[in-house]
Amino acid sequence: MDASTTWVHDDRDKKALGRRGWTLALLTTAYFFSFMDRQILAILLEAIKADLHLSDTQLGLLSGLVFAIFYATLGLPIARLADRSSRSNIIAISIAFWSAMTALCGFAQNFLHLMFARIGVGIGEAGFGPPSQSIIADLYPPEKRASAMAIYSLGVLLGGGLGMVIGGFVAHSYGWRVAMMVVGLPGIVLAVIMKLFVVEPRRGLADGKVPAAPADAPVIGMWQGIASLWHNRAAFHLVAAITITSLVGYAVTGWGPSYMQRSLGMTILDVSKYVALPAALIAGFSALLGGWLCDRVAKTKGIYAQSYVVVVLKLVAFPFALAFYFVDHLWLALASYFVAAIFAGAYIGPTYAMIQHLAPLRLRATWAALTLLATSLLGLGIGPFAVGQISDLLRPTYGAESLRWAMFSVAMLTPWGIFHYWRAGVLMKRQEAAARDA
Repeated sequence: MDASTTWVHDDRDKKALGRRGWTLALLTTAYFFSFMDRQILAILLEAIKADLHLSDTQLGLLSGLVFAIFYATLGLPIARLADRSSRSNIIAISIAFWSAMTALCGFAQNFLHLMFARIGVGIGEAGFGPPSQSIIADLYPPEKRASAMAIYSLGVLLGGGLGMVIGGFVAHSYGWRVAMMVVGLPGIVLAVIMKLFVVEPRRGLADGKVPAAPADAPVIGMWQGIASLWHNRAAFHLVAAITITSLVGYAVTGWGPSYMQRSLGMTILDVSKYVALPAALIAGFSALLGGWLCDRVAKTKGIYAQSYVVVVLKLVAFPFALAFYFVDHLWLALASYFVAAIFAGAYIGPTYAMIQHLAPLRLRATWAALTLLATSLLGLGIGPFAVGQISDLLRPTYGAESLRWAMFSVAMLTPWGIFHYWRAGVLMKRQEAAARDA
């Protein structure tokens, strides 16, 4: 019997499991809109810079830190609420709010207007990720969880890429303001569908032999939740690994289109036509590949082996990622970029799945929020901002090529992230061996 049916208690459990495929599809779609609304700024940076007369540092703030501070800090208290109340209601409200604020970005007349609208997007998106991961973990058993999380992570990879496609074409024809409205408003409709369709699953439903905690169980405090992750060293290394990897990734996605325009001679329409869509499709394949490989390896080796799979894939991607900044021939540079993308995006689903596997049942949303706190403040917040500031500092020396060297500097953090994935695998292997011997 599938572990997900072992603890089916009533018709609501059956209904939640019966709809889990559709629930996963809706959450993936919402994640797509979330990342599209978050990352559309990347393709619009040059147009916004010219219209509002902003510096690279200001653009880096808008792309990362301004959004990330509110996205990350509000994520934790909302996650604590999600661990005690309806996650589906929180998700629906969040989608409607961030979508409206994205559309509002199109009315900005200066840096402050755009900053406050981006803060609103961050506040809205803070309520989406942790409860979504918690719901998926309650619907899919451990042996299927990496693949489910990989499908969910398609929202990140396709949202960022297709957001650039849509944003680029609309901005080329109608301007960056209309592009903001076009990507923002449909999310409000999705929020209504989410509210009407998603069935809230019982905590621990898919964990088979581990029943959910009773409704009157003592509430675990926030600081206890933080301490529980800190003391689980395998989880700590996974969070460190995905944070560093996200920092590099957000730097590339946030500034990649500008780099292609400044250093490779492409136009905003060229990036939308020849890069964004292929990159999104390749990244989607990468996510599915990572989830499939990790679930396959976990069945024979154990969950710990998923971390080693990520190590291998990122080692393969790293040289191609660096070549992107040193090959001046346009098509060779793009080829390096695409090859790196095949392997580089495979980490997201397996990492989320491993963290959810290690998390206590009543702390799944909290651990997901702590992960997002780190990846947002340090990854999204620091990555694009650091590139913008380094680029401004290097401009007197390197001129128009300052962005190239700024992005390369941040990319060199990749081996540090790979080390943490390796260390997490070592510690998880020890934990699993100790559990078998107990």
